[in-house]
Amino acid sequence: MGDVDRGTALRLLALARELTEPELRKAVDRLPDPVRRLTGYHFGWWDESGARVRANGGKRVRAALALASAQALGARPERAVTVAAAVELVHNFSVVHDDLMDGDATRRGRRTAWTAFGEPLAILGGDALLALAIDVVRPELAGSAGQAIMKELSDALLKLVAGQTADLALEGCSEIGLAECLTMAGDKTASLMAAACALGALSAGADADQVSRMRRLGWHLGLSFQLADDLLGIWGDAQVTGKPVGGDLRRRKKSLPVVAALSSATTAGDQLAEFYHGIGPMPEAEIRQAVSLIEEAGGRRWAEQESIRQRTHAFRELTALSPEPGGARALVALSYLMTHREH
Repeated sequence: MGDVDRGTALRLLALARELTEPELRKAVDRLPDPVRRLTGYHFGWWDESGARVRANGGKRVRAALALASAQALGARPERAVTVAAAVELVHNFSVVHDDLMDGDATRRGRRTAWTAFGEPLAILGGDALLALAIDVVRPELAGSAGQAIMKELSDALLKLVAGQTADLALEGCSEIGLAECLTMAGDKTASLMAAACALGALSAGADADQVSRMRRLGWHLGLSFQLADDLLGIWGDAQVTGKPVGGDLRRRKKSLPVVAALSSATTAGDQLAEFYHGIGPMPEAEIRQAVSLIEEAGGRRWAEQESIRQRTHAFRELTALSPEPGGARALVALSYLMTHREH
């Protein structure tokens, strides 16, 4: 990715943070303590005691997608601030709960909300973020445009829950197909990115066909992002990602590169399956062997190629929209930044 493109993407993310931060803080400030303190900690605004800090609270990728989608269809990014804040609140609701369900102890280089505040409060905190997302868009809900916004959010939420449910169910399955795993990843991750793009389009006053194309763009981009994320989970650098590398393998979680390797009908894939039939956390020695087997069975290569293929589909949808050049450049730059992530 060139320096110019990276700069465009980083400026978009900075704009997303600048525009949505006041909306997010205003929303969180309505919550009672200690739920307010937990959510502010999760966003990186303060430490566990409530003292102000400047921790990593996430890149605001989904908010940036909403802003750039509106701009690509001829509106100023500011038109999409409300929906951008809403999708960030929904995303962080899912993250707080996902960390708890997966047992992840660290995120963005520090303790996850549930490890810092306990499981019951983390559940309440996630619930509160979802309630705030609906409340944030409440002023936008009058008329047919408002109904479309609410439908977009509710459809994404239902898909997100379906994806998370499938993810939990698939962990206990001995046989998983790639198509099944891609559907799960689409529901769990791509659905909200699809909604972010569609909501940005709705904020720009787009017609039904434009909204549909933006939704498909976000869906393909979300899958590309998830594939890149799964690759980082195996071959990434913990100092860059903020999460322990090998955590998914340690839990014997069947991420997309793993399922591709298990489905490869190769000797390496068969050997990897033996590791995944074990009980309890995978030992460190087996994790190192599993990493080699996934690569040998073609899981890494497939995931890298599929990530590129999904991103290409996203760009085709964008081209078909005949977008405004500035917004299109921002979307393309952000797409590359999301899927060419540092290892």
